[in-house]
Amino acid sequence: MRIIKPARVRQYAKDHPDAAASLMGWLKAARDASWGSLMDVRRNWRHADGVKASNGRTVTVFNIAGNAFRLVTAIHYDRRTVYVLRFLTHAEYSKDR
Repeated sequence: MRIIKPARVRQYAKDHPDAAASLMGWLKAARDASWGSLMDVRRNWRHADGVKASNGRTVTVFNIAGNAFRLVTAIHYDRRTVYVLRFLTHAEYSKDR
């Protein structure tokens, strides 16, 4: 998959050392993947969820570092592209940000 803004993931890892290993593992796995659907994503990331965003579009949310963080992405399966949108703590995500 093509990752849009991989530097953003590396910055999140730098800013949150307790999530760094999980984020870098996600980045490598996503780059090496060939996802065609959410079911394909879940073969590698069991707890990835499709969530409807406030704009009505569906985003894919990954649990990172043992469920302590959420990585929010937009995956365009037809273009084999993953857009990194947000990285939130579990508490921030739960506040519906």
